[in-house]
Amino acid sequence: MRRVILAICATAAALALLLSFKTHAQSGAGSAPAAALGTPAPGTGDTATTAPSQSASAAKAKSGTSGASTGSSTAQTVTGAAWPTIYGPVQVKVTVTNGKVTAVTAVEYPQETPRDYQINAYAIPQLNSETLAAGSASIDSVSGATYTSQGYIGSLQNALDKLKG
Repeated sequence: MRRVILAICATAAALALLLSFKTHAQSGAGSAPAAALGTPAPGTGDTATTAPSQSASAAKAKSGTSGASTGSSTAQTVTGAAWPTIYGPVQVKVTVTNGKVTAVTAVEYPQETPRDYQINAYAIPQLNSETLAAGSASIDSVSGATYTSQGYIGSLQNALDKLKG
């Protein structure tokens, strides 16, 4: 009888320790600064851009579309609607030149916890590169970032729809 009680107490103590274990976000190569993600630093709003050539249209993109004419090419930058997810909204800004997606940036996405930051430090650049390769919103979700991917694709499609209509 003593062994049973001792085994139950040991199991309960081990379970309590296991459940109280907290992981920490990786530092170094596993995470990328906000500038590398093409997103603004917290508290700076959504007017920050990744390239100096986009900074002139950043203020206009916040409210919708902007057109810039350079010779025979026409670039339009549109910010899609903030797409709600259970972890927070995701919003995408896309630039289309001569009917081709030339730049895409996530201007808003969940960053409230270290885990959000860790997931999105991996997912957002991958979604950006897939969008540029596909040239449309027909891209695959990133494994492990399903909600962010769904919000990204929804906001991207909304932005592309604004350009067409």
